[in-house]
Amino acid sequence: MQLNKLTLAVALVLSSQAQAAVPYTTPVLPVGDAQEMTAPYILADGWTQKVIANRTNQNALVPGSNSGDWDMIDSNRTGADANRYLFMPFETDTAGVQRVDLWDANYNTRTVTIVAPGTQSFKSGDASRWTPWGTYLTAEESWSDPTPTGGTAGTSINGRLFEVTNPTTAAANGGDFVHRKIGPADIRASHEGLAFDKNNNFYFIDERNDSHIFKFTSSNPNANNGADFFGAGQTSVLRVGDGTTQEATGAYTWVALTDATGNALPGTIVGTDGNGMTILDGRATPNVAAFLGTNFDRPEDLEIQDLANGDQRLYVATTTNNNVFALDLANSEIDLFASRATIDAATGVAVGSVFTSPDNLAIGPDGTIYIIEDQPGGVENLWSTVDANKDGIAESMSVIATLRTDDAESTGMYFLGDEIYVNVQHPASGNDVLVQITPVPEPETYAMMLAGLGLVGFMARRRKA
Repeated sequence: MQLNKLTLAVALVLSSQAQAAVPYTTPVLPVGDAQEMTAPYILADGWTQKVIANRTNQNALVPGSNSGDWDMIDSNRTGADANRYLFMPFETDTAGVQRVDLWDANYNTRTVTIVAPGTQSFKSGDASRWTPWGTYLTAEESWSDPTPTGGTAGTSINGRLFEVTNPTTAAANGGDFVHRKIGPADIRASHEGLAFDKNNNFYFIDERNDSHIFKFTSSNPNANNGADFFGAGQTSVLRVGDGTTQEATGAYTWVALTDATGNALPGTIVGTDGNGMTILDGRATPNVAAFLGTNFDRPEDLEIQDLANGDQRLYVATTTNNNVFALDLANSEIDLFASRATIDAATGVAVGSVFTSPDNLAIGPDGTIYIIEDQPGGVENLWSTVDANKDGIAESMSVIATLRTDDAESTGMYFLGDEIYVNVQHPASGNDVLVQITPVPEPETYAMMLAGLGLVGFMARRRKA
């Protein structure tokens, strides 16, 4: 028996050392191939993968409960059962929200839809963020085209922020789903990234070319509920330099769009949505000279990194121009963190066009920034970065995984400890999956295992003698 364990340990070491590097591209799996459920990724050394939820199963259990296109992921970061659950919205015309119980070993019961598809005409659910007061936020990516300067805001009902006030306790379809105005002006945008800094300033974006990054400073930053937090406060737009240079770097300021309590300032573009609600057009207003914000091409995800000195850095991916930016929140400086000019650690030269359409971001337990591309399976990569001196500019980056599910993209990459959770969204098969990517022990660990097994064998022989 000891010999069998020893042989297994040696085999694991050898297989770990022999694994090939991750390719930048890979043949896609046939649509609906069984490996969509077992190995949708080619992974770098040191990782394994397991599908822990899938859409087909959910709809088989409860027909019509899951509209698919699983998007951004967050956990219940605080509370008695912190990090027990994962939450994610459906990015469909009839969007909803599901919850995955990581403590439930039963595949058929761990995942439940807590906001039914189409509730309150929820459309294109994308954003996902746990609040400082212990609830869950999501928001709509869908919003109208820009309104001409001096015009009237569009009539879309979307571009809304929603709060699930009972995310951990809601039964199936039992989520208390509340539209939260971002201040009284109810600024609307095409949402994806949401983030809170240590002072509970709230950041969000408008996902479109020539669009913007925003901050909401609550009048009640330590509120214990969403109504009080979002009920009053100032919304501002990011301006780098004088605001005229697209995706500029350097010193930045925040330009107010509302007064301190959240009422739209004169000259902003205000209108009425399709439900008759007065809104502030977050897409059009920053193009007005008095409120000029710096244009970014499709800003998407946001993540906040804590630095050793107590400062924080806000990262934003801009898909169209293949850039990731880092905002130093303490010193009001923005840098280009990663781009096609960043060095590929595998080749020693710039990554170039291999790096395309950065979309989602994640932060590992050691502060490493990870980037997911918005590309189809077969060419889409997950990257890890190196910023050794933590100056907000990556020295290099490396591919850790390549997706091979046909017509799919990865989204929502999220770390719990050293485990990664990521959704494979809108595959041609229609079977969205949630993948758990887990590190395997390093060779040094196996060496310790070998030594331990050897000691066990030695002791067993002594006992036998």
